[in-house]
Amino acid sequence: MTPSWRKPAGALAIVALIVVWCGLVVSLSGIVGGWHWVLQAVFYLVAGIVWIAPLKPVLRWMER
Repeated sequence: MTPSWRKPAGALAIVALIVVWCGLVVSLSGIVGGWHWVLQAVFYLVAGIVWIAPLKPVLRWMER
């Protein structure tokens, strides 16, 4: 049984997704920084969770 190329490719895709997502969130920090601290906390909490949603299809593809 030969090793699948999907796992390393999927791992790189996941790292790329995280880097792009972090860049997007950081680019919004100038705007978000002027918000009330409660709104900032909600924004960063949601932003910290939302990036997980696109992982399910990538992980499913990696396991095929």
